[in-house]
Amino acid sequence: MNEGFIKHFSRRMLALSNAPHRGGLVEAEGFFFMKVHKDYSGDYRADCRAFELENGLKDFVGFMTAAEVGKVLSVSRSGSVTAYVTAGLTNPAIAGEEPPPWKPGTINMALVIEDGLTVGAMANAIMTATEAKTYTLLKLGYNATGTTSDGIGVFAFPGDVEWAGTATDLGLNIGRAVRSALEESLKKWESTRS
Repeated sequence: MNEGFIKHFSRRMLALSNAPHRGGLVEAEGFFFMKVHKDYSGDYRADCRAFELENGLKDFVGFMTAAEVGKVLSVSRSGSVTAYVTAGLTNPAIAGEEPPPWKPGTINMALVIEDGLTVGAMANAIMTATEAKTYTLLKLGYNATGTTSDGIGVFAFPGDVEWAGTATDLGLNIGRAVRSALEESLKKWESTRS
């Protein structure tokens, strides 16, 4: 069984993500962070399916990382938002600039929001979480807006909440949860490098 982290939901949620496994807009029973080798160049579709099968999962959204999941996973809750983050920053990048030579390193963020959101609000949540990620990186002294392979997923119940930007309570909670979990995960990641 591959190393990783598996989160089961108490009931199906709507998922909007760029995950390599079941990305896009889908319904999900949960999500996973799957560890891969730092020189990974395999068939991610087949490997994610295999991880799902090995762990008896069905209809999960799956993310991949070369970071030591058990050592860097950080979880933070604010209001109805729980952020699950794994961070590795060996390939920092700045949006709009030519990326450096590729090295493995990914920031994965999964936000579980226990509210009923429209799909538009879920997209808004991705924006707010990304702003919080970028702020955290810059605040901690990293000259980066992310890495070249970051993953994000927002999981919520279908509903009527239309906005998740920085002017809303939901956006405030997204920002707080992401900033706290990411900062903790980056500190854990730094400690694995020494």
